[in-house]
Amino acid sequence: MNIISENREKTDLDTPILFFKSELQKFIKARNWGRYHTPKNLIQALQIEAAELSELFLFKEFKIDEILKDETLLEDISDEVADVFIYLISLINALDIDLSKAFVKKMQKNSQKYTTEEFNDGTYFKK
Repeated sequence: MNIISENREKTDLDTPILFFKSELQKFIKARNWGRYHTPKNLIQALQIEAAELSELFLFKEFKIDEILKDETLLEDISDEVADVFIYLISLINALDIDLSKAFVKKMQKNSQKYTTEEFNDGTYFKK
């Protein structure tokens, strides 16, 4: 299966997480890259890609509408976001993490840590 030609119309509305996990497993297996996909290497790759995303904003103060109007910048951002996502999914695969379960569990913890009674005015820190 060629992910590029057969899945052009995939959107967030109709694509389960399993699709990404499966596609990456096939991609990595076809290239025999599994030996490089250790947690340490994947975390470092994830950090590098996040830094490349951050670099696009270095010393710049873009407003959202500026980003949305600049097709080249938006594509560059989208590419780097995709790279971050690819390495995150690769890490999830390597450690056999169920992302949905991890998300729900962490959001439950966040709801207790950041209650709406205390965090309802836009602050990110405890008073």
